[in-house]
Amino acid sequence: MGLLSVFCVCLFFNSAFAVDRGNFKTCDQSSFCKRQRVLKPGQSPYRALLETLELSDSRLTLQLINDNNKVHLLLELYRLQGNMTRVKINELKPLKPRFEVPDVLIAEPPTEPLSVLSKDDNGIVLSLGAESQRLIVSARPFRLDIMEGPEVLLSLNSRGLLAFEHLHLRKDTDKEEDGLWEETFKSHTDTKPNGPTSISLDFSLPGVEHVYGIPEHADDLKLKTTDGGDPYRLYNLDVFQYELYNPMALYGSIPVMLAHNTQRTMGIFWLNAAETWALYIIISYYSTVFGKMLDFVQGSSEKPQTDIRWISESGIIDVFIMLGPKPSDVFSQYASLTGTQSFPPLASLGYHQCRWNYNDQEDVKSVDQGFDQHDIPYDFIWLDIEHADGKRYFTWDPHKFSQPKEMLQGLMDKRRKMVAIVDPHIKVDSGYKIHSEITSKDFYVKNKDGRNYEGWCWPGNSGYPDFTIPEMRAWWASMFAYDQYEGSMENLFTWNDMNEPSVFNGPEVTMHKDALHGKWEHREIHNIYGLYVQMATAEGQIQRSGGVERPFVLTRAFFAGSQRFGAVWTGDNAAEWGHLKISIPMCLSLGLVGVSFCGADIGGFFKNPSTELLVRWYQTGAYQPFFRAHAHLDTTRREPWLFGPENTALIREVIRQRYALLPYWYQLFFQAYRTGMPVMRPLWVDYPKDTATFTIDDEFLIGSDLLVHPVTEEGSRGVTAYLPGAGEVWYDVHTFQKHNGAQNLYIPVTLSSIPVFQRGGSIIPRKDRVRRSSACMENDPYTLYVALSPKKFAEGKLYIDDGHSFNYDAKKEFIHRSLTFANNALTSSNLCPDCNFLTSSWIEKVIILGASKPSKVVLKMDGKETPVDFEFDSSMSVLTLRKPGMNAGDDWTLLLQ
Repeated sequence: MGLLSVFCVCLFFNSAFAVDRGNFKTCDQSSFCKRQRVLKPGQSPYRALLETLELSDSRLTLQLINDNNKVHLLLELYRLQGNMTRVKINELKPLKPRFEVPDVLIAEPPTEPLSVLSKDDNGIVLSLGAESQRLIVSARPFRLDIMEGPEVLLSLNSRGLLAFEHLHLRKDTDKEEDGLWEETFKSHTDTKPNGPTSISLDFSLPGVEHVYGIPEHADDLKLKTTDGGDPYRLYNLDVFQYELYNPMALYGSIPVMLAHNTQRTMGIFWLNAAETWALYIIISYYSTVFGKMLDFVQGSSEKPQTDIRWISESGIIDVFIMLGPKPSDVFSQYASLTGTQSFPPLASLGYHQCRWNYNDQEDVKSVDQGFDQHDIPYDFIWLDIEHADGKRYFTWDPHKFSQPKEMLQGLMDKRRKMVAIVDPHIKVDSGYKIHSEITSKDFYVKNKDGRNYEGWCWPGNSGYPDFTIPEMRAWWASMFAYDQYEGSMENLFTWNDMNEPSVFNGPEVTMHKDALHGKWEHREIHNIYGLYVQMATAEGQIQRSGGVERPFVLTRAFFAGSQRFGAVWTGDNAAEWGHLKISIPMCLSLGLVGVSFCGADIGGFFKNPSTELLVRWYQTGAYQPFFRAHAHLDTTRREPWLFGPENTALIREVIRQRYALLPYWYQLFFQAYRTGMPVMRPLWVDYPKDTATFTIDDEFLIGSDLLVHPVTEEGSRGVTAYLPGAGEVWYDVHTFQKHNGAQNLYIPVTLSSIPVFQRGGSIIPRKDRVRRSSACMENDPYTLYVALSPKKFAEGKLYIDDGHSFNYDAKKEFIHRSLTFANNALTSSNLCPDCNFLTSSWIEKVIILGASKPSKVVLKMDGKETPVDFEFDSSMSVLTLRKPGMNAGDDWTLLLQ
């Protein structure tokens, strides 16, 4: 890169060291948002033309008319399997086709029959099947209500804010200042050959005042009212060192919102990939089915209602209403639409060491040796953009990384792995193979004039591959083959950064909206660009192994469905206590909408953390799904052993805690892959009727059985954790102290403290012999931690496979065991009798919390009974069974007599 380009990039980067909000639009600066927000609730101009109704086995269609401009819309209603309803609204006869989002749904959702229960001049009543669910279509004004018995669950257009800017030829009456056909932000002009195309629809949720989701925002878990402020924005953007507690757009967008009260959990999935704004306010009143307001009632009769409004710049209205009723039902419903979290390689759940940048191969070797010297396990070391030859991705710097296979083999010899960055901006250089091939195949995004779109990014002048083209994605995937990606080996994995896409000299640091992807403008597909990049990269990793090995791909930009392709992280945070604290609700929000594999840069990407902050961040990150330390080029080195022996010991200990719990993490990710249940989750997911949990976002559950309350305040000497569950108990995992549920517990802390509790009634498998990497622990024995409930019961699961291949799916090569303690007997039984996998791991120890002292313990296995040695701590009621010795894959029972 020339000196001028280096200067320009550095100037941009340094100026963004604290986010310049002036680089990013507010609603008032986004013309379609401003136009739509001017609309006030009231009488809708839309009415349903009931005489146009057509009903088939799979759908109902009905025309709507706007009485102001006489434009007809087509309403499609689908009753979907699994207690969901789909609503689509498009122009009946558009001037040209409007964009409908592809590749996000895993298949066309299966439908169930709709039937008409009644019909008159005012509307139609349709049956939705189970439990007296009905869908009511009101004609004048148009409105939809979904009811269960006498209760309204959800209403559409009850506030009359359906708005559909139809495609039309430019008129003399169109005002230029409204940004209808052209819009300028700072120095960038967005030409709009299709004119105004925005859409809007409102939803009302009676009885609801807690809503969650629509990541990514650096904000609380519970969404705030946007009345009087900017709406939540969903538009993938490269925002350096983002501000906290505001609705600004960040790197990813998932237009899914969850609503929860003590009676029901529901979800709304707004399938639109264009720039989107989400508004919501809470008001209190009673309303009838047909929307007439009754008098406001004070006191106990006051009923909350959440009103939500979605606004998108273009496309169609395509919305999925997920009716729950339980949280797990909503997760299952959403997973049936967009897929579940991919099942990651076991090693990717270990610790990742990264910075921008490790200088050369010797630096990598030195850091790798440092972990061994300080007896700290890790699985992945990462290389940022400086590893490539002039930031030409799929290459290696010929001076600093001249022997990449030698470097990778050195890591492989220790059963460790590497991640190298591959970004989707390609250096414009005729001598660069990747650029030349993309050019020759005509795979670049085009500008509005049809030439290859070029913008400024890390390599300087860059082209942007058009990942919306299936052939382009297939070609990109082929570049990960070992004979194409020179120097790569099977232990090299990939990081897709800057895939919003980031364009340093573009509007809002991204691509111009009038750039072209074939016949579609970039404005239509913007939020799925990053998903396509990760999709193609993951496919490349799968193909290079002949379809045998699971991929690992980290992405910064994401959309609904991105969970199918790997992990995400929360982007360019800062070494500040607030950024540590916000990592919890940010990952919780992602988990609620399908993305379980989430983490934040340990220590903060920008700035230098204090030793206290760094230790606290390791303690928090070790209990979040994706566990990676990362740092900016200009920060001081911060490998775990550089902060003195005492802090090294603290960091070592919490990383070891992570590795000991890998069997539990792995089981949870298998469950997430199977069911869509989030791995890291808010307390209300497991305690949906406990209102005290509805706003908690400084602690969280890992699965159902571990509760974590990280210390996120500087100088803290104590934290107060809420332990949910009336009649339940929780055990401190460090001391085995038992505490009752349904209480706020004050916990004194020191710098070594990370408050973690195991739920009474659970069994958690651990591997307490921690080695240099997860692969080195493959055949190590298990310790079972059995935490008894007050009724002396506990249950859990154990999952084992080879940790890296698809054989668990293709050949059913895995072990899945049910572990149950009841009636003084601990039993392991097979959950998959037709599965076939062998393990050398055995049960080394069983620790039973809340136990009584037995007179003897007997192992019953293969028709034989064998006595087992045990110790009992009467002061803590802890029973330890030593070396019972059974294979982890066998059937057995331990009898406490």
